[in-house]
Amino acid sequence: MKILPAIDIRDGRAVRLLRGDYDKMTVYDDDPVSVAKGFAECGAKYLHVVDLDGAKDGETSNFDLISRIIAASDMFVEVGGGIRDEERIRRYIDAGVGRVILGTIAAKDPAFVEEMVKKYGEKIAVGVDAKDGKVAVSGWLETTELDSFEFCEKMRDIGVRSIIYTDISKDGAMTGTNIEAYEKLAEIEGLDIVASGGICSEEEIVKLGSITWGAILGKSLYDGVLDLSKCLVLAGAQ
Repeated sequence: MKILPAIDIRDGRAVRLLRGDYDKMTVYDDDPVSVAKGFAECGAKYLHVVDLDGAKDGETSNFDLISRIIAASDMFVEVGGGIRDEERIRRYIDAGVGRVILGTIAAKDPAFVEEMVKKYGEKIAVGVDAKDGKVAVSGWLETTELDSFEFCEKMRDIGVRSIIYTDISKDGAMTGTNIEAYEKLAEIEGLDIVASGGICSEEEIVKLGSITWGAILGKSLYDGVLDLSKCLVLAGAQ
C-alpha cells in the first residue's frame, strides 16, 4: 500500500479542516514547500495536495505554489481542488503532477470525466467525498443525492481507475477511519482505492494495507499521533 502524506493549502499555508468546515481550520505551517520536503526526507514517495481555495471558489490561485512543491519534493504528486476544465488539467500535468483529481466536475459532468480519461488515462483520478453516504461537492459545501458507492461504480464503468474516497465525518476528527466503507469499496473490481479521512492508528494502516491501494495521512501526522517513517514501513511503501 502507498502512503500519501497530505498538504491542504489555503491562503498559501498548510492547513487542516475539521470535517471539511472552512470555519474550523488549523494552520500548521506557513511554508507548504518545506512541509513537502520534510515528508520526502522521511522517505515518502507519494504526496496528496489539495487546493482548498480552488475547491471552494473554482479558481487556481495556488497553482504556482503547488508547482514549487512538485519541483522541490521529487515525489509523485496528486492534486485536487477546483480542477474543473481541461485547461487546468493540462497545466497541472505540464507542471509535473502525477495525476489530477476531479471532484465536483465528476459529479456534475461524468461525460467530461470520460473524455479526459480517454485523453490522459491514469493521470485522471476521481475524488469521492461522502457525507452520510452521499457525494458532496464544491469543497464539501453542497451534498448531492448521488449514492457514493454507486457513483464509484459509475466512474469505474467510464474508465476511471483511481478513486480517492473520503468520509467527511471522519476527516480531521481523529476518531478513526471508516474501515467498513473501504471493505465495501474493495469489492468493486477494477478500482484502485485510496483511503482518506480520520486515519489515526497503526492498526488502521495495517488493515487498510490489505484492502486499499493507498492511504492519505493528514492531521495524524501534523499532530504527531503517527510517525510517517514508521507508517511507511508498516505499509511496505518504502
